[in-house]
Amino acid sequence: MNRHTLSFLFGLWVALCNIPVMANNIDLSTVPPREAVQLTIYNTEDLTLVRDTRTVSVRKGLNPLQFSWANTLIDPTSVTLRFVTQADQLELLNTTFPHDKSQMLYWQVHSDYVGSVQIEISYFTSGIHWQADYTAMANPEETEVQLDSFVRITNHSGEDYDQAQVRLVVGTLHLVENIAQLAQKRPPKREDFVKKRGVEKAMRNIDALQEGQFDNLMMMSAPAAAKQVLKERLSEYFLYTIEGTESIPNGWSKRLRSFKAEAIPLSIQYRYYPQEYGEKLMRFYLLRNDVDSHLGKTPLPNGTIRIFQLNEQKSLKFLAQQSIQYVPIGDKLELNLGHDPSVIFERIPLKAWRDEILFKVRGVEVYRKLDGGFQFDTNSRVAGWNEHRRYTQRICNDTRKSIAVAVRHSYAGDVVFRGAFPAKLHNYNTVEFTAEMEAGEKLDLIHEVSTRKGKNAKKDNVELGAQLTP
Repeated sequence: MNRHTLSFLFGLWVALCNIPVMANNIDLSTVPPREAVQLTIYNTEDLTLVRDTRTVSVRKGLNPLQFSWANTLIDPTSVTLRFVTQADQLELLNTTFPHDKSQMLYWQVHSDYVGSVQIEISYFTSGIHWQADYTAMANPEETEVQLDSFVRITNHSGEDYDQAQVRLVVGTLHLVENIAQLAQKRPPKREDFVKKRGVEKAMRNIDALQEGQFDNLMMMSAPAAAKQVLKERLSEYFLYTIEGTESIPNGWSKRLRSFKAEAIPLSIQYRYYPQEYGEKLMRFYLLRNDVDSHLGKTPLPNGTIRIFQLNEQKSLKFLAQQSIQYVPIGDKLELNLGHDPSVIFERIPLKAWRDEILFKVRGVEVYRKLDGGFQFDTNSRVAGWNEHRRYTQRICNDTRKSIAVAVRHSYAGDVVFRGAFPAKLHNYNTVEFTAEMEAGEKLDLIHEVSTRKGKNAKKDNVELGAQLTP
């Protein structure tokens, strides 16, 4: 244990209590060893709930208890004391923060019991983080993928935690203040103790799920087999409980297996989404976090995923690495593999023209064609018109398998979209269409975009027009 962090010293606190020293005082240099420690770590906030259980000896009457946290990131406003045994014969009278000593407090405990009692110190700290770490491996045919999930725990809290029972929480908290900032403050005032009720409520919810479980784990030793992670749901939170105990020294990181899923169905899609990925056609692996895909027991926390493909020679080919965001149960996991040079994509302009010209002549609006029969005068001006542009989306599939292609275009203004293929509105200003292509096939997806300008414009959105004849 870090020598600067926790010390539990029972004895007489002469300066504050004004009680004569007794001959049978406990040695003030003795630090009772931990019997159990539990860490509940969030991944969306720099927040960890620590529960530290120890056994101390008490006598009848007043028993001062000192708690210090020098060189750590403990939030002093969150430190609490609970009596695990003989609670009906023990009473916490007060908590005092010495004005001349930072990162220290004293509890004054009154006892009607003589002997050993078990106490639990709980507090919030920062500097302990966890994140998910995934490895995906596709089969040679790219029809299935194996997904290995790990959790990586990093401790920069300033405190060593030996043989800790670790719980990992996925959920969103709204903190009033940052725990690391609170740890640097002077001894707190009374009003500071009510600043994180949202955090404490969340922790109570999690504790309700796990009530009584911690006591049963105090004597559990680490199993020889690979760690298992128990996953449970509580309201908007998911709780991952790592099997057994782990030692996490300050400054260290540990990587533990979360789960392994095999034969996950995999589909491939090529996407041209210029608003999201730029002007290139991108290749994607698409998976679902559901039971049919041999997943779906828990959401997938945000983290880093590395994607490989096992080729026909049974060697691995690295495809991509990316960060993924939280994937709820039933949602898609979309893995961007980048540009594939085997599929060529071009957007080629074919034709541009204008029509439906609206002129305003001496206050009267008339539609005229721009030909030799119309004469302008000084009182004529253009009040509205329609612009038409025709394009082709030319795609050449030079791979050895059929592919699915999805294309999206966003437009501003009053636009009508016509295509030689089925299309739909993805949202109010984005058109989406898809196509299936055989291996070696070349495809031209021809479409027109008509924009109504000036007084011809009616509303600021995109409409689907009649389907073009190729």
